[in-house]
Amino acid sequence: MHSLEALGARARTASRVVAQLSTAAKDAALRAAADVLEAHTSEVLAANRADLERAERADATPAVLDRLRLSESRVESMASGLRQVAALPDPVGETVEGWRRPNGLEIRKVRVPLGVVGIIYENRPNVTSDAAALCLKSGNVAFLRGSSAAITSNQAVAAALRAGYAKAGVPEDALVLVEDTSRESATAFMRMRGVIDCLVPRGGRTLIEAVIDNATVPTIIDGEGNCHVYVDASADLAMALAILVNGKTQRPSVCNATESLLVHADVAPLFLPQAAAALDGVELRGDDAARRIVGPDRMAPATDADFSAEFLDLVLSVAVVDDLDAAITHISAHGSGHTEAIVTADLRAAQRFQQEVDAAAVVVNASTRFTDGEEFGFGAEIGISTQKLHARGPMGLRELTTTKYLVTGQGQTRP
Repeated sequence: MHSLEALGARARTASRVVAQLSTAAKDAALRAAADVLEAHTSEVLAANRADLERAERADATPAVLDRLRLSESRVESMASGLRQVAALPDPVGETVEGWRRPNGLEIRKVRVPLGVVGIIYENRPNVTSDAAALCLKSGNVAFLRGSSAAITSNQAVAAALRAGYAKAGVPEDALVLVEDTSRESATAFMRMRGVIDCLVPRGGRTLIEAVIDNATVPTIIDGEGNCHVYVDASADLAMALAILVNGKTQRPSVCNATESLLVHADVAPLFLPQAAAALDGVELRGDDAARRIVGPDRMAPATDADFSAEFLDLVLSVAVVDDLDAAITHISAHGSGHTEAIVTADLRAAQRFQQEVDAAAVVVNASTRFTDGEEFGFGAEIGISTQKLHARGPMGLRELTTTKYLVTGQGQTRP
C-alpha cells in the first residue's frame, strides 16, 4: 500500500501529461479500458462478492447492498458508459467566447482541465469507472478514495481501467486509487492542498458533513436528494401514479429517487388510495390529512424529520396541501435542492413551479429519476451538485473544466 503523499505526487505528475493529451488519445484509452473491463468481468464480480459477503456479515441494509452490488449487466453498463464518454465532444480547448478590443487585443476564453480531481465516495463501485471516464475525457487525473465496504471491487475495477490506459499508451496514473480506507486517510485526503484541485464527495449526510468540516481544498458538494413529487389539482392521475411509482420503487437507494409526495387537497381523496395500493411494500408516513384518507393502518404518522429525510429505502413521506403555494412552501422548508417534480395539466402552474422552486433540477410531468448524467446525455456523471457555484445539477465533462483567457496582441502597452 502506497502512502497518500506518494499517490498524490504521482497524480500531480500525471496531471501535466493528461492535460495535454489529444482527443483521439483519450478516446482510444477509454475504449481500451472498456474492453479490458469487460474481459475481466469475472474477476470484478468475484471481488464484488467478497465485498458483499463482508457487508452481509455486518448486517448492511438492503439499500446499502444494492448500491454495492455489481452484476454482469452492471459491469456491461459501466463499460458502455466508458464508450459513451469517448463518443462525447471534448470540452478541452473549446472557446467559450471571444472578442477584439478597440486597441486591437484579441481575447478568447477557453476551457482547460481542472488538474487533479479528488472523489471521495461510498459503496458504489460504478463511481470508479464513471469518475475515471469523465476525468480522463476532460483532461484531468481521477484521484479516487472509495469506502472500505467496496475496496475489493474498486481495486478490481481500477486495475482493469489502468490496464486499458496502459494498452492505449496513456499514463496509468490518469487514475490513482487510494487503498487506505481508514478514517485518518479520509481526513488527510480532504486536506491535500497543492495536490487536489477540486474535491467531489459522493455519499450520505455523514460523509458530506465530514467534508464540510475538514476539507481545505475547493469542494463541490454532491448533496442529499430529498426529491418531491407534487400532484396538482389538474394532474392526469394515471400519469401521476406511474411517475410516483417509478420515482419511488425503480431504484430506491439512489439520490434521485422520490422521497416525498405532496397531493393537492382537491384530488387527494381519489389519488392517495390509488397510490397506497400501487406502492405495495413501501412504508408510508403521512400528515393527519393523508392518514385520514388512507387509514392509520396503512400510513404511520410523519415527523418533521421524515419530511426532510433522504430515506434511500422503500419509505415515503406524504402530505396533503391546499394549493400550489403550499406545495412550494413545503418544498422550500424541507427540500434538499436536488430534484423537484410537479404533475399537472395547468401550464401556468408548471411555469410557476419551475420558476419558484429552488433546486438543481425542476421537472414537469416526468420522474425524478431522470436527474442523471447519462439520462441528460452526459454519458455519465461525476456527481449531482446541489450547490450554486461553478456547477449545479448533474456534473459532466464541462463541469470538470475551468477557463482561462488567451490574450494576443501586437505590441500593445497600457497608457
